[in-house]
Amino acid sequence: MNILPDELAARIEAHLAQRVRRAPANPLEVTYEVAAADLLEVCRTLRDEPQLQFAMLMDVCGVDYLHYGRDEWKTYEATDSGFSRGVARSAGAVQAPRDEHERFDPPVEDVAPDHPRFAVVYHLLSIAHNCRLRLRTFCPDDTQPMVDSVVGVWSSADWFEREAFDLYGILFRGHPDLRRILTDYGFIGHPFRKDFPLSGNVEVRYDASKRRVVYQPVSIEPRTLVPKVIRKDNRYDPALKDAPVKSAPKGATP
Repeated sequence: MNILPDELAARIEAHLAQRVRRAPANPLEVTYEVAAADLLEVCRTLRDEPQLQFAMLMDVCGVDYLHYGRDEWKTYEATDSGFSRGVARSAGAVQAPRDEHERFDPPVEDVAPDHPRFAVVYHLLSIAHNCRLRLRTFCPDDTQPMVDSVVGVWSSADWFEREAFDLYGILFRGHPDLRRILTDYGFIGHPFRKDFPLSGNVEVRYDASKRRVVYQPVSIEPRTLVPKVIRKDNRYDPALKDAPVKSAPKGATP
């Protein structure tokens, strides 16, 4: 039997009303936030409660909210969604740039989220009730992001948490073997953090003379990407698009 989102939310709040808070999501999805201190207790309840039975952890991923909501580009004409690199627009705050590809640096401060920088998101599946749930918790400390490991609740979290540690630098307290899983042993930094350079910190290549892999400074020159701009198309001008079609007189030669 498939549980509808509203019914699932009612069941969750009936057992965890004081420990979780519903977050905005698509109409057919259910997302809840939980404090880091309550994470393990909430996860056990979601797994063991007969009306929930989220027995499977499908995925664990990290999120970096650094500069979340910042819009650092402005063009003469752009869509309201889909092409901008941020969501907080400052229309009317400054004059439009002279050139449509000119970089726009807003005079206001970066839009700071009203929550810590790093978060961990868990995607759960209940086979018994044929429903899914998204659970999110924020790391209390931005300088050393850390939450409890849920390996003791769902063993499938093992490699997922290692991936989040490798890519975001998020620590999982109580993990049995927390080490990198995708990058090299000597890799510096965490590549999915928003402040990590796009070209990386070092290059890796094989040196035939030394017969080993060596590290060297990055040789790629940084470049500025230009956002896609939807330009004016005269074919869609209302005067042309909605103009009545004139039929030729009878007997006229086409």
